[in-house]
Amino acid sequence: MKKSLLLFWLTLPVLGGVYHLTAGEFHMQMDQIGWHLRAGRNAVQKTEWHRASREFQKALELVPDDQDQLRRDIRLQLAQAQIHSAGLPDANEDLKKLLTEVTADDVQPVDSALQARVRETLAESQYYLAWLMRLEGVAREEWLPELESARQNYRLLAEQAQAVGDARSQQQQQENLEASIRLEQMAIDDLQGLPIPKPCQSCCSKCRSRRPGQKPAQKPKDGRGASAGPPADGSGS
Repeated sequence: MKKSLLLFWLTLPVLGGVYHLTAGEFHMQMDQIGWHLRAGRNAVQKTEWHRASREFQKALELVPDDQDQLRRDIRLQLAQAQIHSAGLPDANEDLKKLLTEVTADDVQPVDSALQARVRETLAESQYYLAWLMRLEGVAREEWLPELESARQNYRLLAEQAQAVGDARSQQQQQENLEASIRLEQMAIDDLQGLPIPKPCQSCCSKCRSRRPGQKPAQKPKDGRGASAGPPADGSGS
């Protein structure tokens, strides 16, 4: 008994050292993540989108496997930067996965604010991707689902804003919804006459390489010639 007790006390310093070493490594890792996040957000404020994307990507690579909430938040920030740095197709794909994850029934606790941010960013990417696909002559049956999904997301966001009495957000999402409708109805000649939104710039080759051999889109018969305009937040102008 005495021997066992002695061995127990002798191992305590070793166990304590392992604990502090492990905890220290975790805190160092989190400090590195925080450094990259601050650098990325600073780049966003300066509209240095490519640098922001690199910093958020570095932060994401350091996130421990058990930090799901942190990983999702960084993925959202990365997607937002990618939309403005020639990474629109990649952002669109990951945002779809991210929305599925944050709205899953088994995700607890429910983060309504994160869900809304992911949904709004996804809708923005879908809107600009549909715009870009139309300019590239992609068939209607390929760009229309993106635009329809954007409309559904904007409509849901407007309804949610109305439910909580957020009149400003409701108006913004309603304007985004109307812009999506105009984009579908606009004649291709009128669309080509508009300035290309910034999120669509430098993305043409990427989108074309993902959809080889597409047939040119037919000119919509119901085009009204009205300006589609960017989403109401003006991020694409």
